[in-house]
Amino acid sequence: MTKKNIEIEIQVQVEKIKPLVKFLNTNAKKTLKTRQIDEYFVLKHRDFLAKKPVSEWLRLRNANGNYSINYKNWYHGEDGKSHHCDEYESKIEDIEQLHLIFKSLDFKPIVKVDKTRISYSYKKYEVSIDRVEGLGDFVEIEYKGKSDGQNAKEIADEMGQFLKGFKVGKIYKNYVGYPFQLLFPKGFKLEEI
Repeated sequence: MTKKNIEIEIQVQVEKIKPLVKFLNTNAKKTLKTRQIDEYFVLKHRDFLAKKPVSEWLRLRNANGNYSINYKNWYHGEDGKSHHCDEYESKIEDIEQLHLIFKSLDFKPIVKVDKTRISYSYKKYEVSIDRVEGLGDFVEIEYKGKSDGQNAKEIADEMGQFLKGFKVGKIYKNYVGYPFQLLFPKGFKLEEI
């Protein structure tokens, strides 16, 4: 994150993931290996899915018994693509109690994303290898450095160039996220970068 509560990341599928994984295992610090079960919700009085592209997501995460709540509000350019979002996240102690609160407030569950994630720290990036049930393998790179006057699109493009250096073949960027892909399997197209 370049500023508190601002997230810049790219999420992609690559043709050949092995060269990247080999590099990360040799040159980066493995920081996490976990199964993450993410449940996404909409509010009865404000349906996040009503507007496309979807800008807002409310998520509860169970990562091997560590729970969190997360809200993201993505900024989309005129082309409908996004490169950064406002992000607010907090740990929670008892996810079942939060489920009961959500139910009492008429929050509606809309999709569950079940993935295995291995994350690495490399220079100014957090690189995660995700295996998402029902979708396949993805690479997510989150910017952890300072922006130094660059805008989010420039930083996202820089992350794409970083990936191209590993001879991973074609790279397809996911501008909509895992929950959107699961909810609307015919409503998106990954774009080659």
